[in-house]
Amino acid sequence: MTTQPMPPDAVLPEVLRTDMLARVEERMRGLLHAEQARCRAVDPRAAGMVEALADVITAGGERIRPTVLLTGYLAAGGDPADGPAVDAAVALELLDTCYLIRRDVRENALLRHGAPTLHVRHAAEHERNGWGGDARGFGVGMASLVGDLATALADRLAADLPDAARQVWHDLRIGRLGGSYVDSALSSRYLADPWPAGCLVGCARGCGSGWYALQHPLLMGAALAGRGDLAVVYQDYARLLHAAWRVRGFLSGGGDRDWYGDLLRDVLLVAEDRDRAERTIAHLLGRTRRIVAAAPFSQLWRTELTALATRLASTRA
Repeated sequence: MTTQPMPPDAVLPEVLRTDMLARVEERMRGLLHAEQARCRAVDPRAAGMVEALADVITAGGERIRPTVLLTGYLAAGGDPADGPAVDAAVALELLDTCYLIRRDVRENALLRHGAPTLHVRHAAEHERNGWGGDARGFGVGMASLVGDLATALADRLAADLPDAARQVWHDLRIGRLGGSYVDSALSSRYLADPWPAGCLVGCARGCGSGWYALQHPLLMGAALAGRGDLAVVYQDYARLLHAAWRVRGFLSGGGDRDWYGDLLRDVLLVAEDRDRAERTIAHLLGRTRRIVAAAPFSQLWRTELTALATRLASTRA
């Protein structure tokens, strides 16, 4: 007797997404391995750039963007066997890796996931070998090239996406650059506000700390599933969840907090203020639940989108 495959709605969302995330990891490893072999054939020294990228991208992290994209894609009825959704998830992770590398350089971070950051590692190599020129400049330059490689590989994958998803990708690429530029300018001028007031009043301009981890992956998932009608639902859901995520980051000391944010949180924020912030998070999550409940998802995926919001709102932004 032939066993028929179970329809996606009959399989637990966590199982479907986990299977697709495993394919994302496999695709990413295969892509980097192929690029390393190609570079080695041209000049063995060039392969070091790919090895450095592989070290960063496999060092750790929660794969939040692929998880959000695949959740949005599957909730929209996307085919779990689809290849473009996997490629889109890999592209998002590569792009985020580029931004992490650039952020480490900009903030002169020494460690990432417990290991020396890329620019620090290359600067140490320069000093260890007694090469000419400035060691830090060499480290910054090499790290920047690795970041450029990550972006180039991401754009190569995105080029083959369906038109609607590719447009989301282009919007993401330009929008995230603008958000990062504004954030850097405000921080340098001491105008950045560590309390995410703008997020709480419905900010839709985006920023460098979470917005593009939520809205665009969800919109790309909807586009890949052929469900452009879900765009407004995903935008509203992402806006509220982003605000909750940012408040959680402020309370817990997320990765983009500086000394000023730490001061406000640890010295000026009294217990009553913390309680109010927690109530704000709960209120935002309640609104995301109402949006999901009214949207055309199956009950399994309503539950999963609600669980995803709860999980992210308990994570550092």
